[in-house]
Amino acid sequence: MLRTRTTTPHSAGTPAATAPRQRRQRRQRRFTTAFLASAASVCLIAASAPAPSPLGIGDRLFPHLGNPGYDVKACDLAFTYSGNNTRPLSAVTVIEARTTDWLEQFNLDYSHGTVRSVEVDGEPAEFRSVGEDLVVTPAETLPPGIPMRVTVHHDSNPVSTKDQQSGWVQTKDGLAMANQADAGHRVFPGNDHPSDKAMFTIRVTVPDGYTAVANGLPAGTTRRAASSTWTYRTEHPMATELAQVSIGRSSVVRRNGPDGLPVRDVVPTKDRELLEPWLKKTPDQIAWMQEKVGDYPFETYGLLIAEARTGFELETQTLSLFERELFARSEYPKWYVESIMVHELAHQWFGDSVSPRTWSDLWLNEGHATWYEALFAEEKADRPMEARMKAAYRSSDTWRRAGGPPAAPKEAEPGEKLSIFRPNVYDGSALVLYALREEIGRPAFERLERAWVRTHHDGVADTADFERLATGIAGRDLSGFFKEWLYAEKTPPMPGHPDWKSAAPAAKTAKRAG
Repeated sequence: MLRTRTTTPHSAGTPAATAPRQRRQRRQRRFTTAFLASAASVCLIAASAPAPSPLGIGDRLFPHLGNPGYDVKACDLAFTYSGNNTRPLSAVTVIEARTTDWLEQFNLDYSHGTVRSVEVDGEPAEFRSVGEDLVVTPAETLPPGIPMRVTVHHDSNPVSTKDQQSGWVQTKDGLAMANQADAGHRVFPGNDHPSDKAMFTIRVTVPDGYTAVANGLPAGTTRRAASSTWTYRTEHPMATELAQVSIGRSSVVRRNGPDGLPVRDVVPTKDRELLEPWLKKTPDQIAWMQEKVGDYPFETYGLLIAEARTGFELETQTLSLFERELFARSEYPKWYVESIMVHELAHQWFGDSVSPRTWSDLWLNEGHATWYEALFAEEKADRPMEARMKAAYRSSDTWRRAGGPPAAPKEAEPGEKLSIFRPNVYDGSALVLYALREEIGRPAFERLERAWVRTHHDGVADTADFERLATGIAGRDLSGFFKEWLYAEKTPPMPGHPDWKSAAPAAKTAKRAG
């Protein structure tokens, strides 16, 4: 998919009014006289701040994603769908955050939609679009360490253009989301980086005849004359790239998973019987994953099966997105389809519950999901892991040359942000895990996997965290091993398999996403 920046600004908001005296007095009571004196000096400095510009938190692969100065705690998203999936949705996004710095102005990641107004703590704020950022100037400079509530009235455009891909996917009967890796801010404003996770409430208003489903558990449905508003809430923090909203003429199929876990699948109503043989496999797949790594990390799970052509499946939190075609085409072997289902399920632990601190840590997501995809195929369909890893080893030097080593992937190709999802972060990274298991032994490796998801549950972690945990469990220095396997241009020898050979790098290699 083509994903490029746009420099066309949105409509500027009206200048913010001076904050009322009562609000200033309330804020003054929070601070000591000395603290206010410091604030005054900072404001004088801030007055000479540079013109608005796109910011970012310095991610090597996506330098303009995320924003400094605040930590998002909760997001409330409200969408109104007209019944036409080519028209923008009316939307309101409310962000509850805590400031971490003095903010005369701050940035939100947002583009691909018109902004009508912005409020900060209930007061109108100036706003301006610069690149793919929305630059907000509140009525007063905000000090560090206080709550901040930002309300943005905007629309959300589901139609991709030549220059910019929407995070919405147009399905045959509605919409779904596919925000990975950098498209969340093309649906709603926020801090669009996986290192800043938040609790989400999602409200979707749809015409009669449509069903809306989102991440988390249902929190009520309000019916009006010709429409319904469906509300969902997450019980665990979530990255923006994992948000999901399904709008369509859908059925919600419910069943119980292990220990009573609510499992709900969202399918086109006309395909309910066709898909049921696949849907009923999910509880056993969850039980299998729990045997490997521990309890399922969220409040619910299920499949969202969409009639759309995306070219990938996606691990949106608690509700993984799948193409209908995966289950409808007879040429796909049963074991292959089930292993792909397990791949997205495994992401709920690896990538969703434990999110990457930077996009260079993507190998921890995709390598683990590919690992359990392959392990499931080995145990359930007699597809040997060793054969798959030996084949990956033969291709590994080619993958490293094309996409970089697993933990230092090359930047996306111009205009194609999804190109970071190359084979080096899938089977190439699963190969690293296989080498690690050979290096430290199966019992230590299995303890590591359980400890990883337990230690970083609901959090973010990076490659250095994984190295430290592996070293502690193995009881010996693994720095040399990780340096070679994660960062070297050439694939090191495989422990226990000195006869394995890597072929000379090929000129090109295929890309994969999901």
